[in-house]
Amino acid sequence: MEALATPEMIAKYEPVIGLEVHVQLATNTKIFCGCPTGFGAAPNSNVCPVCLGLPGALPVLNRQAVELAIEASLALNCTVNSKSIFARKNYFYPDLPKGYQISQFDQPLAEHGFVEVSVRGETKRIGVTRVHMEDDAGKSLHEGFKDSDRYTYVDLNRSGTPLIEIVSEPDIRTSDEAHAYLTEIKQVMQYLGVSTCDMEKGQLRCDANVSVRLKGAEKFGTKAEVKNLNSFRFLKMALDHEIARQVALLESGGRVVQETRLYDPDADETISMRSKESAHDYRYFPEPDLAPLRISEVWMARIRERMPELPASRRQRFIESYGLREYDAHVLTATRPMSEYFEAVVAASGDARAAANWVMGDLAALLKQEGKEIEDSPIAAERLGQLVKLIGEGKINGKLAKDIFPKMVETGDDPDTIMRREGLTAISDEGALGKIIDEVIAANPKQVEQYKSGKQQVIGFLVGQAMKASRGQADPATMNRMLKDKL
Repeated sequence: MEALATPEMIAKYEPVIGLEVHVQLATNTKIFCGCPTGFGAAPNSNVCPVCLGLPGALPVLNRQAVELAIEASLALNCTVNSKSIFARKNYFYPDLPKGYQISQFDQPLAEHGFVEVSVRGETKRIGVTRVHMEDDAGKSLHEGFKDSDRYTYVDLNRSGTPLIEIVSEPDIRTSDEAHAYLTEIKQVMQYLGVSTCDMEKGQLRCDANVSVRLKGAEKFGTKAEVKNLNSFRFLKMALDHEIARQVALLESGGRVVQETRLYDPDADETISMRSKESAHDYRYFPEPDLAPLRISEVWMARIRERMPELPASRRQRFIESYGLREYDAHVLTATRPMSEYFEAVVAASGDARAAANWVMGDLAALLKQEGKEIEDSPIAAERLGQLVKLIGEGKINGKLAKDIFPKMVETGDDPDTIMRREGLTAISDEGALGKIIDEVIAANPKQVEQYKSGKQQVIGFLVGQAMKASRGQADPATMNRMLKDKL
């Protein structure tokens, strides 16, 4: 294992990081043929002459893939080019049956965008160099350790799956910024429905280019590429390790070699995969079987019109329109279904802050307990909004609402029905409350005397007895006030 730099050494250097993020587009079929893209099919069952690269098979571009790629580009603030060209990227790999990948090179789909991230309360803009479309390769499965027992199997189901590659500028300076950048991209893609971004299924993958330079230096250092980072946690760990490794090399008088490395999470280290002293010669040339992709203003306008409100805009609106705290707005816009559920609760209740408390509190706890996502909530948003509205109207108090909530889950009934059926209405009549207070005072002379002699905390006991006598149907604040007045 290579020596790593100390925090004091690392503090002398500035990391320079760029990310290449591959996103699998949420189409039903592959980018150049009609084979399905579903995950988990039997190996080599979702294939045809086109995605197998058989001679004479011709690709036909998937229109839905193009539209999803345009949506992603617009959401990343990119300029979508009216003309882009597919190219052949030539290289050999066992799971690349054509011997080349259809990608885009000097004329990509979109360029010059940016993503804004927030790290430790500070907002930073990270540039997006380009977004281009390409088809995915297949998958190699390795088995066995000894040479005599080592086998590699090739599954070409993934071959031809539509991807976009999002290439950042080298604007990232810490692993926290990289984590925030990838998080924002994932959230935006999911909001749009461009991709489900399930990293376990390979639908979101990331490569990182990492170099370090002395603070204040203008020239970039030699970079190493860390490939196939398939989790947010591993991305952060790999970057921290690679930065420490490169600093240690430079501090000991060595030099960083331009190479491709892999991250081993078990050992928490990056391992050299292959030297990359000179750039790969992929011998790009325009794909002769595909015409240039031309995107009209009319087509792009139609796509732009159907795009939903994006997370950053929605967060800001929740803060400004609903008066939510920034933290609450982040939680409630974490996913599109979560934000839509919350807004439906607000629409039904008219109280945004109370709605936020119930969605992030009792409902979130229920979903966690049952292992469900917000889309599968056993309580519809409108029903939860009705419960919040009953509290606002004073028909029930918070305690009664918490009694009604689990009954809504059990029975599926609306809160008003449960309230009436079980007599769980709030007691607001001060005459009725006064009788309860008189009974509590008469039954607890010792505590009454303690309160009158200056022991103020005893009021809590008396309020508790009064609430118990009212079966929790009185408002605690009203009960507290009336008890103090009476005493």
